[in-house]
Amino acid sequence: MKSCNEMPAQCLTCGKMSKISRLIPIILMVFAGYFYKSGFKFISNSGALTKQGMTDQTAACVDYRNDAKEIEEIVTKLDQLIPNVTFRDIKTVTSAKNSQATIVNRQDVYCVGDHLAVRLDLYDHMGKRKEHGGDFLRARIYSPNLKAGGSGLVQDHGNGTYLVDFTLFWEGNVSVSLLLIHPSEAVSALWRARKKGYDKIGSMSTLGFFFLPLPPAVFLSLLFSITWGRRCNVVFRGERSSEAYSSHFGLLAAQPGVALILPNIGVEIPHKFGEIHVVPCERNKAKAAKTCWAGAQSPFPSGFVWQNQWHPLFCNMTSFNTEEKIRACLQAKLIYFMGDSTVRQWIENLKSRLKTLDYLNVHVSGKPQKLIAVDVAENIQLRWKKHGHPYIGSSEYTVKDHTYVARDIDRLSGDQNTVVVISLGQHFRPFPIEFFIQRAIRIREAVQRLLLRSPDTRVVVKGENTREMTVEQELFSDFHGYSQYLALKDVFRDLNVGFIDTWDMTVAFDTNSVHPPNHVVRNEVDLLLSYIC
Repeated sequence: MKSCNEMPAQCLTCGKMSKISRLIPIILMVFAGYFYKSGFKFISNSGALTKQGMTDQTAACVDYRNDAKEIEEIVTKLDQLIPNVTFRDIKTVTSAKNSQATIVNRQDVYCVGDHLAVRLDLYDHMGKRKEHGGDFLRARIYSPNLKAGGSGLVQDHGNGTYLVDFTLFWEGNVSVSLLLIHPSEAVSALWRARKKGYDKIGSMSTLGFFFLPLPPAVFLSLLFSITWGRRCNVVFRGERSSEAYSSHFGLLAAQPGVALILPNIGVEIPHKFGEIHVVPCERNKAKAAKTCWAGAQSPFPSGFVWQNQWHPLFCNMTSFNTEEKIRACLQAKLIYFMGDSTVRQWIENLKSRLKTLDYLNVHVSGKPQKLIAVDVAENIQLRWKKHGHPYIGSSEYTVKDHTYVARDIDRLSGDQNTVVVISLGQHFRPFPIEFFIQRAIRIREAVQRLLLRSPDTRVVVKGENTREMTVEQELFSDFHGYSQYLALKDVFRDLNVGFIDTWDMTVAFDTNSVHPPNHVVRNEVDLLLSYIC
């Protein structure tokens, strides 16, 4: 069976394919029974059923090869951060217990705003010094009694030595946490597995959730090519045919020893220097920050937590601690939340804090796929809709109203009272990094078109957040999330949008949950409102 790239050029003309595609559902209905009984596999090049929600008649003609250069550049940047190492003996893997942490600029007392420099020298399980970098580390300072925390900036010297820079943001006694999330050998194995080349991504569901009246025992597999050619293959298969589905799950099983080191996650690197004493000083008096604005380049760390309140360094975040403040900010606003369940938490948080908001009945049973909350009196409308495939969950969901973020953005008119909030990442972790980057580029291009026709529209991008260390690391490791976090910042770096660094925030708050607790979400939402108002 020929693919789209092998078909004659005239077959790829969108206009002609559009006419042919209208006949496809009818043909499928007629032959569905035959497919079911025989297990016969039918491949359609028509584009009538594509990843754009089963009704897109033009997506098959979209060419993605122009993005190859940018994707390759971003992947190359990530490659430079990750070592290409293997190991035969687990004793040669980085050991947190044997590694050492020492303060470079030791003082009895530090001023608020001073920097604390900590050197890490990493060793393996035999006590031998590591000769290469690439370990996945997480550095944090905190004061439990002050409900304070902040991230540290880790610099990899490439020889087993790391320098961690902490900014001492608050007064009091400060503790230091240095975690070895994954040794470099595990990082390298995870990266190799994620970059293992394959050409299809499968999303499988029973046809009981589709509009076609096919027997419920028949399965549909939508296969999305991740190469830079056209995407147009749809595979129907019967219950006796299972060869269509493919993914990289289980690739680490073929790499000896990796299964032994992956479960050893988030181990503290010991140190003997105790708490750091910080006092206020006139020389480091903080300067007044600007109002949060779109296009602002946030540093890393981008802020810190004090008394459970997030304090960004690059702008002045307002505390929306009353209903009146929230209502005044949202008055006459239309806000679209597009993405995963971590941004669904934002609309849920606003609903809980603004009692005059009411959910509309969107007539969808089971797990929420969209939410609409309105305050008629104040002309406030909030909408959340999940992003397109891949969307990994414990429950089945309908794809009858299935669309992609880029397509949804293209349907917006936009104006000074419209806000678009975008979040994607968690559901992409098991798939090739190129696939995630390509999706982010598609969304960026849609945002550029939106801002071209409606420059007053405000767009905010939510970064990825940390999650549990107990989940299957091959698929959902925070290493994958951090790679996507860096890639997302790269894709949107020159665009006039707001960026909420929820990676930095969740590290500072020390929340290892895919759905952060309410006090963290509240701070994320307050930062969003600070961009809007």
